[in-house]
Amino acid sequence: MYSSQLTDANFAAVVGARVKDARSKASLTLDELAERSGVSRRTIVSIEQGATNVSITLLLRISTCLGVGLATLLTEPKTNTLGILRESEHSVSWSGSYGGRAKLVASTESPEIFELWDWVLEPGESHQSEAHSDGTHELINVIQGTLTLTVDGTEDNLSVGDSASYTGTKPHTYSNRTSQATRFSLAVLQPHLRRKSAH
Repeated sequence: MYSSQLTDANFAAVVGARVKDARSKASLTLDELAERSGVSRRTIVSIEQGATNVSITLLLRISTCLGVGLATLLTEPKTNTLGILRESEHSVSWSGSYGGRAKLVASTESPEIFELWDWVLEPGESHQSEAHSDGTHELINVIQGTLTLTVDGTEDNLSVGDSASYTGTKPHTYSNRTSQATRFSLAVLQPHLRRKSAH
């Protein structure tokens, strides 16, 4: 995922197969998914074929419309009640221009989607996130460095030990404007995703 894109060919093929399977289970045609997600039909076809580098932003739009969490498309399904994901199994879902990265380290399954992310922003890096589905909430805790958080035009700097909570239904941006790396944990709650996405 360089410049916010998943680039490993094998991983892209796996993600594509999961998108197609989730679309089938949701009983949506390509045209219906394209209309609801705002992602072009051609792009969705390419994603399902594992033939394109897909941005995390587009994948989030698609997963929301399919009524599944992002983890359903990015990680292996749990096989028992205790879901263990080893560090070596964490996939990088976003990479910045200077070496930063975001990893989805834990998650629950729909309809109550709860995700835990590990983020590192190198100096000068920034990630802008679109507004998420209704009811989405995010929690941040800064582990290292200083994070500039902007939510719907309101900006603040968070230092080590600082935390923030906000609704994810407004555009928001994570930035590192310092000369040192910034690391933070991000928790994302999307309640009743499947029921809200159903038509």
